[in-house]
Amino acid sequence: MRKIATIIGAICWFLGSNLHAQDVHFSQTDFSPLTLNPALAGASASFNGIAMYRSQYGSFASPYKTFLGSFDGRLSAGLKNTNGMLGAGLSFFNDRMGDGFFNQTTIGLNLAYALKVSRFNKVAVGLNSTFGQCASNPAVGQWGSQYDGTGFNASMASGENFYQQSFSYFDLGVGAVYTYQTDVANITNRADKGFSVGFAAYHVNNPRYSFYNSSIQNLAVRYSWFANGNIGLDRTNGVLQPAVYFQRQKKSNELLYGVSYKQILQKASTETDKVKEIAFSLGLFSRLKDALIVKAMVFYGPFSTGFAYDINTSRLSLVSNFKGGFEMFVRYNVNNINGKRIRVR
Repeated sequence: MRKIATIIGAICWFLGSNLHAQDVHFSQTDFSPLTLNPALAGASASFNGIAMYRSQYGSFASPYKTFLGSFDGRLSAGLKNTNGMLGAGLSFFNDRMGDGFFNQTTIGLNLAYALKVSRFNKVAVGLNSTFGQCASNPAVGQWGSQYDGTGFNASMASGENFYQQSFSYFDLGVGAVYTYQTDVANITNRADKGFSVGFAAYHVNNPRYSFYNSSIQNLAVRYSWFANGNIGLDRTNGVLQPAVYFQRQKKSNELLYGVSYKQILQKASTETDKVKEIAFSLGLFSRLKDALIVKAMVFYGPFSTGFAYDINTSRLSLVSNFKGGFEMFVRYNVNNINGKRIRVR
């Protein structure tokens, strides 16, 4: 009965999915900024380094494993008498499917320019260029043609003839972000408030993406929209952080929305680096028609770490028993240059 349930669940999942190339997605989207919008390069700190790991579908198969490493920063943050800031970032991504049937690696370069148009308002534009390589090992795959009526039969021919077992591609992306952020908390009794909205398009050149040397199989443009905010609560050290993220790639859509609450246990000093911020946050998000996501993070000065867990609620839960993906990250960001503090959100 368990095998029957597994087969039925897998069929339901594949029928509800689009079987074309799709980009990686994280539950802690705000901690993978360079995959969200290239204009975010240098937006959060003078130096920002992030490592993220995600594992999913391990409850019923060999898990999908994803690793992301990135760093970005401000190239011109120390310049005086200018309202502009040049930012840059580099990202590395590796995605491994199951027992190694499919493996994808990318290296991306991002450049951004942000302009402060008034005390509280800033706009930014960014460019992304990515080199990617995909590899496959058909020998470890399981194909529909190898189902003999009762189960998988490895001795049966798969019927799949790969033209090549690896290929590479180069693509481009663009993005823009608008940010409103106050800076009145240190001189008034009011808490700071702010929000950001952004739009980006990745793979705008539609690079060829195929093991079969096909000119009609291209990597579809991925559109990315987001809006997030930070609402400081007066007379408290609490911050509400609502967010919504929407991505569309060909016929695949993803809507992620929710809110986190951040509690600041100790505020960072604006005069010295010796007094560091100490805080934690808890969040509840939903990926529409797919998963309920719980998040937890801790912050200590330039260091932060957190995890998220997806509770599967889609038709795949028939096989996964509501067990989804586990994700964690560590981050280190530096907010000063040459001993001078630079205020960031």
